Amino acid sequence: MLKIAWAPEFVLPLPPGHRFPMEKYELLPEQLIHEGTIKEQHLFVPSRKYDGEISITHEQHYLTRLQQLQLTPSEIRKSGFPLTRELVEREWLLANGTIEAALFALQFGAAGNSAGGTHHAFANRAEGFCLLNDIAVAANHLILHQLAQRILVIDLDVHQGNGTAALFNNDDRVFTFSMHGEKNYPLHKESSDLDIGLPDGTDDRLYLYHLKHQLPRVIDSFTPDFVFYQAGVDILQTDLLGRLKISRDGCAERDRFVLQLCKNYGIPVVITMGGGYSKNIRDIVESHANTYRFCQQIFF
Repeated sequence: MLKIAWAPEFVLPLPPGHRFPMEKYELLPEQLIHEGTIKEQHLFVPSRKYDGEISITHEQHYLTRLQQLQLTPSEIRKSGFPLTRELVEREWLLANGTIEAALFALQFGAAGNSAGGTHHAFANRAEGFCLLNDIAVAANHLILHQLAQRILVIDLDVHQGNGTAALFNNDDRVFTFSMHGEKNYPLHKESSDLDIGLPDGTDDRLYLYHLKHQLPRVIDSFTPDFVFYQAGVDILQTDLLGRLKISRDGCAERDRFVLQLCKNYGIPVVITMGGGYSKNIRDIVESHANTYRFCQQIFF
């Protein structure tokens, strides 16, 4: 059964005019249920069972200041969000959701977090709408408990997964693969194990060529036993921040290829949502829904 983390706390109230479209977290599961891709029992509300696991990835001093709402104005500005208790609760719940999704993926082959993908968070700081790095937290949980030995992070958000790359720098148990806009945020890129920087205006043909040429090679050489797939839809040509020219069909083919590859190799996979900033919310929701449609078709 496909299990997807979802909680009301994922839909965070933000000031009017904030560019982060939080309503997608509510609309995506509604769409998937409405069309019959999933049923309500496919959704699970994350617990706070694994709060202690977060300190494996993040520095305790940072976590304490975060929980006490003591970040500096500069740190808050870099996070992209107003710092509130609701936001902090959301981030802890979100990280727990990705851990629990990973455990479901080990059981069923694939699972997802209908939020997640906070790949800009570092061990000691927040960046780019990311306070805790849920992918890194969940990967470290699997490694700590010997549930996986070789983890591949496939990050196809338009923005480089800089926090994830930094957290696993020189860690041969985790391979970070990031395909992103070369001139897009963040200005300073960290070093992933494999970075593919794409020029502004990259279209479907070039994008899918790089993906289909490089990803199978990575899997063959690294031989992962678990995958985290950061499936941001900010690669779309309609995205206000993405600067690429990927059609909705091209984005769907990306998802189909990645998930079919994981299935063919027998590798459990967790899908995290990542970014999406198209002006029309329907473009965002429809493209995120495609990811789970393929997941349901391929794995279940």
